[in-house]
Amino acid sequence: MRKKVDPATIQMWREYKRTEDVILRNQLLEKYLPLVRYIAERMLAKLPQNIDVETLQSAGVLGLLDAVRGFDPERGVKFETYCSTRIRGSILDELRSLDWVPRIVRSKANKIDRAWKALETRYGRNPSDEEMAAQLELTLSEYEAMAREASAVTMTSLTSETKGDDGSKSMRKLDLLEDKKGLNPEVELKKKEVTEFLTRGLSRKERLIILLYYYEELTMREIGEALDLSESRVCQLHSRIILRLKSQMQKFQTELMS
Repeated sequence: MRKKVDPATIQMWREYKRTEDVILRNQLLEKYLPLVRYIAERMLAKLPQNIDVETLQSAGVLGLLDAVRGFDPERGVKFETYCSTRIRGSILDELRSLDWVPRIVRSKANKIDRAWKALETRYGRNPSDEEMAAQLELTLSEYEAMAREASAVTMTSLTSETKGDDGSKSMRKLDLLEDKKGLNPEVELKKKEVTEFLTRGLSRKERLIILLYYYEELTMREIGEALDLSESRVCQLHSRIILRLKSQMQKFQTELMS
């Protein structure tokens, strides 16, 4: 059962929208600050150790402020749902500005991506690790190490935009994988459809890695323990899966636009 919005909060929103009073705005910001920390901590779990939660929170507050200014309480949308996307977007913008992924890692990720696309076009199927290594003129072990290093970039590739179901609304791929806890039947149905689409053609082990990482938010090490695999092997499999999903999403987008 959905939690009802406090009448006092509704009145506060209406009064703020009518007057744009700074004191009311600050009260609303204070009320929803815990949501900023919650989102920042969830995102921090997937980032390098040199990123601290305070940096993410500071960026998230800017997103919250933007959401408070732009929110229309008369539309019947929960503010928590509306502002979550703004908060995440603001944090991602800050991460991009920090450029926390080294340039050499980005370069390796781009090389893997180009090689994958070339082999997929050539063979009409997903290339094997051995074929990828040969295409990149590397040994198998060198390719596996390269794929592990590039996983920091492929993790964020889901933040790029794609088309919505109606072919017109733009959204981030990350939003498609968002693990919402609401019990709205329509939302749950869409989640199920997206999950089935993204994991179509994956093996049982690959499906588990995606579901455990993006839905259950386990770390690579925790997934490895659950599946009896090394952390490095999980990173390698994750990189391969993301390349396949990226290719699948691009094909789907092309079909929508054709």
